[in-house]
Amino acid sequence: VPVDGSHWLSMREVVDMLQQKGHEVVVVAPEVAMHIKPSKNFVMKMYSVPYTQEEMEKNFNVFLHTSFEEGSFFERFLKIYEAMKEFSNMSAVSCEQLLQNKELIRYLEESKF
Repeated sequence: VPVDGSHWLSMREVVDMLQQKGHEVVVVAPEVAMHIKPSKNFVMKMYSVPYTQEEMEKNFNVFLHTSFEEGSFFERFLKIYEAMKEFSNMSAVSCEQLLQNKELIRYLEESKF
């Protein structure tokens, strides 16, 4: 169950190497993701989330732009904190949606994921 972003970009290489060595790799990810996309190198199991691709990208871009804004340290800190809190909330919602997806959880349990 990868985390989108740099975590996935690092993991992707490992996933590809495992597949090349004959392992069946299953990736569990939300339908809305920045970098986690289906591939012939692994089986992808996706689950829905209550936000759109546009909302996620907008939130991430706000965080990035806020990180490089000018202003006092305190002002920038508060803006970055708020943007990071919103991005973290989306991650928590994604985890909740995964755990509430009974069909996917049943698949994972039956396959001894």
